[in-house]
Formats: sequence, C-alpha cells, structure tokens
Amino acid sequence: MRALSSLRWKIALTTTTVCCLVAAALGILVHNVVARQVVGEVRKEAARDLDHALGHYEYGTAHGDVNAALDPPGLPAPLRALVARGRTGSMVGSHGGEPVMWAAGPADRSALAVWIPYGNTRERLRDIDTAILASAALAAGVVALAGLFLADRISRRLATTAAVARRISAGDLDARVDFPADAGPDTGAEEDHPDPDPDGRRPRRYRDEVRDVAHALDSMAASLQQRLEAEKRFTADVAHELRTPLTGSLAAAALLPEGRPKEMINDRLRALHRLTEDLLEISRLDSGVERADLSRVELGRAVERAVTATRLPAEVRVVRDAVVLTDRRRLDRILANLLVNAHKHGRPPVEVTVEGPVVVIRDHGPGYPAELIEQGPKRFRTGDPGRGRGHGLGLTIVAGQAAVLEITPVFANAPDGGALTTLRLPVGRLTG
Repeated sequence: MRALSSLRWKIALTTTTVCCLVAAALGILVHNVVARQVVGEVRKEAARDLDHALGHYEYGTAHGDVNAALDPPGLPAPLRALVARGRTGSMVGSHGGEPVMWAAGPADRSALAVWIPYGNTRERLRDIDTAILASAALAAGVVALAGLFLADRISRRLATTAAVARRISAGDLDARVDFPADAGPDTGAEEDHPDPDPDGRRPRRYRDEVRDVAHALDSMAASLQQRLEAEKRFTADVAHELRTPLTGSLAAAALLPEGRPKEMINDRLRALHRLTEDLLEISRLDSGVERADLSRVELGRAVERAVTATRLPAEVRVVRDAVVLTDRRRLDRILANLLVNAHKHGRPPVEVTVEGPVVVIRDHGPGYPAELIEQGPKRFRTGDPGRGRGHGLGLTIVAGQAAVLEITPVFANAPDGGALTTLRLPVGRLTG
C-alpha cells in the first residue's frame, strides 16, 4: 500500500484511469454510431422487401422472392399494434427461433409482414464491440506503460533532489543534483521567446519544472556554501589578527603596578584571549581540516585525569572501565568544556559517570533549554529575544570536537532536574 501511495504510482494510475474513461466514452460513441448505421441498413432492406410485397399484394400476384405473410403468428405485438393504427414499421424479433428483422404494413385490415435474417448482423455488431474493447484495452495498456515510465523518471529525479536536499541540511554543502542541461528536442522551428535556463545557460524550448527545482537547489547550496565560507574566513582572520595585539597587551599589562586596576585589566584581557582562541578553534573545526590522532585509551583513567586537570570540583564514578579508540587531547577538551559549562550555568554537585564506552556528565541546575536539546548548541549567548539565544562557544566546540572523534553528544535534562550530557565513544581496533 505504501508503494501505491508514491508519486510514481499516483501518476500512472491517474493516466490509466483517464485513458480508460476516454476509451469507454469513445467506445460507446463508436458502438452507437456503427450500430445505428448497420441496423439502419437492415431496416432499409426490410422496408424495400415490404414495399415489394405490398405491391404484389395490391396486384394480386405472388411474392415468392421474399419472406412475406399476412398476420404471421410470430409478428411482435408492438409492430402489430402499429399496423392496426394504419402505419408501417420495423423491429428486431424472432421467427422460428432465429433472430430476424420484421417489417409490416396494413393490407385490407390485416398486417402484411416480411422478415429477413438478422443473425449475421448481430454477429457483425458483436465483432465490432470486441474490436472496440480490444482497441480500448490496448490503448489503456500503452498509456499505462507510458505513464509509468514518465512517472518513474519524474519520481526518480524528485527523489534524487530530495536526497541532495537532506544531505545539504545535514551539513554536506558540496552535495549537488547536477541534472544535465537539456535544450529540448530540436524541431527545426525557431521560437520568438525561448525559455532560458535559470542558471543563464543556452535557452531551451520547453519547461522542465523538476530540473528548475534541482537547479534552484544547486544555486541555493552554492550561495549558502559561499556565504558560510566567507563567514569562516572572516572569523578566522579576525581571531588571527586579534591574537597578536592581545598577546602584546597581556605582556604590557604585566608591567602595570600591582593593584585592583591591574587585576581587572588582566582578567578582561585573559577572557578576550580565551575568546580569540575559541574562535580560532571553531574556524579550524568548521574548515574540516582537523584530524584525530587516535590511540587506544583506558577511558576511566583518562576521564579522571581530565577532570583533575580542570581543577573544578566534580565527582568521578567509574562503574565499568573500557578501552576506547580516541584522541586524548580532544577528549580532554570536550570534558573540560562540559565541566566549565556545568559549573557556570548549573549547580553542584557535578557528577561524571563512566560506564563502558559511555561518559555521562550531570549537574543539578536548571538544565538545558529546550531549543538546545532539540536543535543542538548555537554559538553565542545573547539576552535579546529578537536575535535568538545562543549557548556559548564552549558547547559549540564540544559538538565540533565530538564530530572529529565520531561521537554524537546527546544533550538532555535529568528527570529530577539538571543538565545531562551523554558521550558514547567508539570502540575498535587501530588500522594501518
């Protein structure tokens, strides 16, 4: 049933249904026209025989060359009643168990009737109906196959376009449909206003809406990719240009006399320096040049050392240790950012649990906002509702580094309150 609901079968069934309806209408029309013509010829022949028999009856001569009789017993009652009113007529009936065409007229208060065989005519009409039905079935079959073929082409192209759209939405901005530009069949006739391709290539002689959608999707992906690349370059350039003066400013601030002003300046400069380093890290992650230096690591001990290195209070519980394939430096970065986020936006106690290849970081604060759980982390946090709310660079770096390590972080809220982040690390053997 699911296959029959696809666009391919809908188009094929629609074209077949329309073809059958048209064939039925044309078949009925042809049947009526041919039947009227064939039966009319038989009626004319019966009428000529009746005129011949009436002429012989008036002159009292024999009419042995036609089948005629006065008030024959097989004459249909409607025709007998018509003759009784002084009129002549004809109709199909039977005589001696065989189908005949009757024709009768008044003759001295009696009905003079003639009859001619009608069996061949009935067979002829039946053959015509069979030919009409066969032609209609053949036409319906051909149209159904043609409709299925065309619908299959349209469906496949739409499915390809949809698959590319899903790849683009998943982050693969290099994905393209790349349908070939077809100028259409050359009929030898020139058009006054040819329809140009959306991408400016040579004009084509007919519209292809599916190709137009594909080209629009490709253009959108290319434009989006260019804008994102420009933003990445801008972020990297700004962060790189800020690093040198910030380093100099930190060195100069160290020469200031001790006191509260020096502490405030150093604190702000260090925060700005961390922001610059985070921006540089994000630009590297966005560029896709980061590669993990994988090695086999005992996860429990690695998590304990990473938590200790942050100097932030957190309870580490190793339920079951495991050896995982990961990059120690990047894993430390992920855990450090998650612990900083838990202490900054949550409430203690902060708990880190290792169970096999799974690491769970939990605090007891208000939890993650709903948009973060649904859409993932955004880069910056702002209090302006009109601009939307981000979630800081820390969680963005977590997501980027996790992608390099082929980890999918799951952000959720614990049933009894608090933010809950789950990391499932890959387990496998090194190759090469």
